[in-house]
Amino acid sequence: MSSTLTNNLSREKIQQFLAAAGSKPTEDTSQIEATEYNWHQPHYFSSDQLEKLDDFTKKVAQACAEKFASLYHADFNVTIASTTQHFADGFFNQVSDAGQNDYYLAFGTDQKHPCGLIGIPHQTAVIWTTQLLGDSESKEDSGRKLSQLEESLLSDITSIVVEAFSSSYDNCDFHPAGSIDKGRLHLELQGTEELYKITFNVKKADSENSSEAYILIPCRKLEPVVRETTQAENKFSAADISKAIFAHLQQMPVTVTVQLASVMPTFGEIMNLQVNDILLLGKKIDESVELIVEGRQLFQGRPAKSTGKYAVVITGT
Repeated sequence: MSSTLTNNLSREKIQQFLAAAGSKPTEDTSQIEATEYNWHQPHYFSSDQLEKLDDFTKKVAQACAEKFASLYHADFNVTIASTTQHFADGFFNQVSDAGQNDYYLAFGTDQKHPCGLIGIPHQTAVIWTTQLLGDSESKEDSGRKLSQLEESLLSDITSIVVEAFSSSYDNCDFHPAGSIDKGRLHLELQGTEELYKITFNVKKADSENSSEAYILIPCRKLEPVVRETTQAENKFSAADISKAIFAHLQQMPVTVTVQLASVMPTFGEIMNLQVNDILLLGKKIDESVELIVEGRQLFQGRPAKSTGKYAVVITGT
């Protein structure tokens, strides 16, 4: 399915979907405007909360700069390169494809239950350890393997990032959960867990080389950072809540299953199936496939492909 279709939900289409699913909005939605929404990324925090997190990440960057300066006995400039939100399964799939040579240090309030991690790209690991050893930058080779001594130093360097993050966070005392590891994240999260990624840039004052690393932590762990100090009582009426729910229906993830066809072979036939056997489906090749939305058949389509992936062209409802 083309990703561009996910941003074309008009008010009429939402009403059609609700009617097909057996539900209707209870309020007049003529004044509600649909907004663009990226279904592939979580939106855990509101705009006000993101502003608070922006201040928090700047505080973390400043704490990192001070920790690096103390360890290296030199001035460092640490800036926030980006802050992004991810679903756990999408992030870990991305790491499994491109992060096998990177280093990771899990952290948490106790070693048995880590809740976040520091991600160190291999090139950054080489830069940090080389600078700490005082070697000439001309010797830095981003593709070389770290020695046992350098990996030990990298563990110490990454630990100060955990300290900087913890010192900026008033409600938790984070510690490294074990030692640094290459290519293994040592962090167990559910696939739909929302994660907050803080990517920061580190540059030594007398160096031309800058390096990048990141802090990854579940969004729920940052709630104390963005929590309101006061809460308004009876702020929203029932009508306001109903309108708000309908306005945010576009944010709800919906499972869509494409069903090509179904057959009912005997148990004996199933047991005898082998590689390269052909299972004949009870449908002609020119017939449409069904799109099942939350257990209900809502659309029909035909198989297709797009950018190297399977796709379905909607042909009817």
